[in-house]
Amino acid sequence: MKSIKDIYKIGKGPSSSHTMGPAKAMSIFLAENPDADSYSVTLFGSLADTGKGHGTDKAISSLTEKDVEIVFNTTDREELPHENTMDIYAVTDGKKQRKMRVMSVGGGDIKIEGRDTSALDEIYPESTFGEIAEICKHEGIRLSDYVIMREGEGIYDFLYTVWETMKSAIHEGLTTSGILPGGLEVERKAQYLYNRRHIDESPVTRENRIVCSYAYAVSEQNADNGTIVTAPTCGACAVLPSVLKYMQEKHGFTDKQVLRALAVAGLIGNLVKTNASISGAECGCQAEIGTACSMAAAALGEIFEMGIDQIEYAAEIAFEHHLGLTCDPICGLVQIPCIERNAVAAMRAINAMSLANFLSGSRKISLDLVIKTMYETGKDLSHHYRETSTGGLAKLYTKEK
Repeated sequence: MKSIKDIYKIGKGPSSSHTMGPAKAMSIFLAENPDADSYSVTLFGSLADTGKGHGTDKAISSLTEKDVEIVFNTTDREELPHENTMDIYAVTDGKKQRKMRVMSVGGGDIKIEGRDTSALDEIYPESTFGEIAEICKHEGIRLSDYVIMREGEGIYDFLYTVWETMKSAIHEGLTTSGILPGGLEVERKAQYLYNRRHIDESPVTRENRIVCSYAYAVSEQNADNGTIVTAPTCGACAVLPSVLKYMQEKHGFTDKQVLRALAVAGLIGNLVKTNASISGAECGCQAEIGTACSMAAAALGEIFEMGIDQIEYAAEIAFEHHLGLTCDPICGLVQIPCIERNAVAAMRAINAMSLANFLSGSRKISLDLVIKTMYETGKDLSHHYRETSTGGLAKLYTKEK
């Protein structure tokens, strides 16, 4: 497996697959073909279906002052190598030349057809939770120790930057109000949630309100093209920071403890990305928000110093109960149901951790099995429910006049 740096990417929202990935691909093509008169990009699959709502065309064309023709091909779906496929051409003397086919595979990562980079930056010999747990138990170390052992002490500096960026996103989201762009007229709600104390608020009610306000804050920043950290994607970026921020404030955990929790969360995200997918276009929202919830539950297990079996169970519970979750963003925007869904998943991560703390000895299902199940489930989902905005809420929603 690659470094957990592959899971945590700092960048602008709203979509790692639809903005970060295509922009990365276009940057590479521009560097390799600077002498073209202009460029032409054809988007296929989910990139074509929701590209305008996600801002794919803007992410691509903003990288050069030369003309860029954007074609949204929503009809050719057969034999695509990936649900997020794009063809980039250099145009010279009016003719398309030097084609590059790219797949945006999730989390801002891309694969270029004909270029094999699969062996680059592989630093984890193990690729399943079972293998990793066996090493940890044999060596008498925690999962976070295992990450440091493979990544080196320098990973702390990287994770510190990640954590600071996550906290900044929460702060910015809590101190900003107004309407999100895109035409749905969705009002930011994080600030309201944070300040709206219930008249008879219990500790449980307050926890729900504050955690959700943090999740809304980050998700709304993402929807507004703000700076966030993929965890593992832009659309699911709020689950992990919201629970860690709340728990640090409530229990006084040090930044070092949070960084170790982030290391474990990154490990879980890596396992999903390696053995399945974190792409909503490929496997539905279970691949994004399900992974994020699993990452957050595992991170909480680490920060509370639970055992390896308990952490696995927490991650498995969080993931299993997102199986089959569809990706049907209204108008192709990362707003409805995405923002609310991050808040719900944050609370579910806390519940999964609590349940695992009591019942880990009785579990029957492994995390590896759930990851495999998620991938097969995602492949079985109709394409209407995999980030195309042609099914579910996106199909049935009618904007009020």
